Amino acid sequence: MPKFAKAETQAENVVKGLTKTRIIKSYGTARNYEQALRTVAKWTKENKVNGLQSLTPDVARYYLEYRAESVGQKALDMERQAIQAMMQLNGKLTPKATLYRVKSELDEIKRSRAYTSEQAQAVSEHQSETHQLSTQIAYAAGLRAHELLTLARAEERSPDNRPALNSKWAGREGQLYTVQGKGGLIRHVLIPNDLVVELEKRRFNYPVTVRDRRINYLQRYDIGAGKRWSDSFSKASKRALFFSTGAHGLRHSYAQERMSELIALGFRCTSSDLI
Repeated sequence: MPKFAKAETQAENVVKGLTKTRIIKSYGTARNYEQALRTVAKWTKENKVNGLQSLTPDVARYYLEYRAESVGQKALDMERQAIQAMMQLNGKLTPKATLYRVKSELDEIKRSRAYTSEQAQAVSEHQSETHQLSTQIAYAAGLRAHELLTLARAEERSPDNRPALNSKWAGREGQLYTVQGKGGLIRHVLIPNDLVVELEKRRFNYPVTVRDRRINYLQRYDIGAGKRWSDSFSKASKRALFFSTGAHGLRHSYAQERMSELIALGFRCTSSDLI
């Protein structure tokens, strides 16, 4: 496997090229781009991507979606602009082409209010049967909207190798599936047995390709997912509860409930250990 320069060196070399070709013209922009690209380069190393220069628009999109939960819109846009300029320099984007602008979820996460079990049930009852099952699965397993599109049986796909607590599924029963989440990370999720029965009734004979927010996914189950499900959830929440904190609130519900369950079982954990 080839060795790549340190993150700082990779970022510095890219910015030198951007400055030399006059793609960027001010010291302030050069400084901001270099700092942003250092962060991207460190991510490429952690995820075994072959350095900054190997990034493609699709991989960049995965990276930005991964970062959307950690940084605000200003920082996210800066990283997108830096990657975009680099790709214009190395010919992976034309001078007028742009990368997809990912919306930061940080502010939404900070203000998001978790739904109680009763509230989630009430919302699902105001949805179509297809979206209803998706809401119940998202609540039970802590899934994002686009992850519902990527559900696969555990034997169909191996999860990425990352540390997991022995307590991850303690106190719960169900069957393991995998989803592809932020940054392309594939992880196990546990779906309760009653929902597995309903899910498997909706399995396609053959996977179908669907497009959501300009990304193609291979979908194996005929369930609501992505933007359509997210929009359905928000509308149903307003009808049922007269408010909506968005479908992401279900993910917070899952984290809070699991933390309470594990504490009751004698474990010590933080919400980041659960999802």
